Amino acid sequence: MRAFRFFLLITFIGVLGYTVMVGNRYGWNLLAVFFGDLAKLNWPGQFNLDFMCHLMLSGLWIAWRHHFSPKGLLLGLLGLFGGILVLAPYLYVASIQAKGDINELFLGKIRANN
Repeated sequence: MRAFRFFLLITFIGVLGYTVMVGNRYGWNLLAVFFGDLAKLNWPGQFNLDFMCHLMLSGLWIAWRHHFSPKGLLLGLLGLFGGILVLAPYLYVASIQAKGDINELFLGKIRANN
């Protein structure tokens, strides 16, 4: 579990740093670039579509883990739009709350105890 938490920390710091550098250099209008590449039907657009599907799955999983409660839906939306900058801290905290129990981490406390 230590290695997993270390990985989460490194990915969070790496993506945050990269995001800040790109945002400062090219501006913060990510959505126009993201959807513009999708509309061009090119390889960056294909990557963006794949990535968007991954983000939707991540957000749905977070919401499902919280039984689609209002808190879960909010966290899922944050995961959808925040990517690893939301998912990594979420999993880090959840892994601590689960005390390293992988079933509880991925299923949530209620499902893991059934």
